[in-house]
Amino acid sequence: MSTEKKNEQPRPEERMPLSKKNYAMMLAGAVIIVIGFMLMSGGGEHTATEFDESIFSFRRITLAPIVVIAGFVFEIFAIMKRFPTQDEK
Repeated sequence: MSTEKKNEQPRPEERMPLSKKNYAMMLAGAVIIVIGFMLMSGGGEHTATEFDESIFSFRRITLAPIVVIAGFVFEIFAIMKRFPTQDEK
């Protein structure tokens, strides 16, 4: 015979590690990363004999990597952030 109760509520230590808010924040971080890669794209040469200076623009060299890194930092924050449950309020 088991001594455990069937209708027992899970303890706070047994709750899911990530909440819906965490997943929403992670999705926002992924969108930020994709935007950064979109800023980085384009600007290639149209022919092998022409050189296109736009590959060295501020947007591709400075802004886009900053946006991508910010997206990864936001992803780490979204994973590490712990939202209180209704039991903990």
